Amino acid sequence: MHRDRTIVLNGQRFHYTEWGASTAPPLVMLHGVTGHARTWDEEAAALAARYRVLALDQRGHGDSDPSPNADYTVATLSADVTAFADTLGLPRFSLVGLSMGGRVAIAFAGQAPRRVDRLVIVDIGPEISEAGLIRVGTLMARSPELFTSLEHALAFHRVTNPLYTEAMLRHRVEHGTKPTDGGLTWKYDRGLRDAVRAGTWRDPIDLWPLWRDISCPILLVRGADSDVLSAEIAKRMLDENPNTHFAEVPGAGHTVPGDQPAAFRTLLNAFLSG
Repeated sequence: MHRDRTIVLNGQRFHYTEWGASTAPPLVMLHGVTGHARTWDEEAAALAARYRVLALDQRGHGDSDPSPNADYTVATLSADVTAFADTLGLPRFSLVGLSMGGRVAIAFAGQAPRRVDRLVIVDIGPEISEAGLIRVGTLMARSPELFTSLEHALAFHRVTNPLYTEAMLRHRVEHGTKPTDGGLTWKYDRGLRDAVRAGTWRDPIDLWPLWRDISCPILLVRGADSDVLSAEIAKRMLDENPNTHFAEVPGAGHTVPGDQPAAFRTLLNAFLSG
């Protein structure tokens, strides 16, 4: 079972889950742009016998505080990871990041290469394919701000996650929503959705130089049907960092751990085991 933890970083409260023994090798896991720490529960439970797994609710997500100025840039989120690791006394650890969390992981590992043992990047790169960027942005912009019931929220989520099992979808939605007047709303910050709607959600960071600076072994996982990490971007990532191992998962789109959980856990376990 996990332990729910709360930590204050630079005056903001962050929630994270902790699995495994406190003396085990640390592994930090970062979720995607609409996700939360509990999306990693199955992976964390499977790894808890060998690792101290720390799944962080990034700022404005899950049960962590929202950004006071709606700053959700990669640089700021990466600085949060630095503060998180420093406060917990983690001089070196392995790091797993999905989607937005993967971009944050690239930034952190490129800026502090000696602090990362092994790096897993799930279906994201220094660039994002235009088709995927449009799809995700449209989904966020059109997300209802109020769900009348959990079943209403599940129905909305099911359209965009057709391969998830019912249990996995329910778990993600239950931990990704919170009560509000008249029903439920998202836990992740409305400021993100409003920025997308206003066309002001921009992040100027160039991650290619940081990608090239990563010195630890890397596993890059791509969903074979992904519209976010194109085959061309993945190839460039392999070309520009020779430490990269590549795996493409058939039958998976962008959210590989949710679309093909068994295949993803097999890849993750094998890579982390060296």
